[in-house]
Amino acid sequence: MSSKEAYDYAVRAELDLVCVAPNAQPPVCKIMNYGKYRFEQQKKAKENKKKQHVIEIKEVQLTPQIGQHDLETKAKAARKFLENGDKVKVGVRFRGRQMTHLDIGEETMNRFIACVEDIAVVEKKPEMEGRWMNAVIAPKRK
Repeated sequence: MSSKEAYDYAVRAELDLVCVAPNAQPPVCKIMNYGKYRFEQQKKAKENKKKQHVIEIKEVQLTPQIGQHDLETKAKAARKFLENGDKVKVGVRFRGRQMTHLDIGEETMNRFIACVEDIAVVEKKPEMEGRWMNAVIAPKRK
């Protein structure tokens, strides 16, 4: 029907004439209560926003000569982050002459990853960035 007829029909029904597909040939319109439609759309968006979980990147810092107990404590903290669904960025900081022994830092990083490998997967392998060796681990999918 023509747009004039459709508009008259919508006014008689006390509803709104909403153009659904303006680029179609001929344009497609719908008669509906637009205020109610917008309210329902906002309600759905709010509900979806409640359900979503934003993944954060938490950070754990280590040193190459970290003790075993300290390493386990840091791994326990990382485990808690991973159980909450967050990613963990693990960094080993090298200071002064420690830069000549990168292998020790890499060994420390591998020991840390071994502590949490039952619930985590390595997303980004350990690599050097300046004086830091960084890796990113993420929780395993269920």
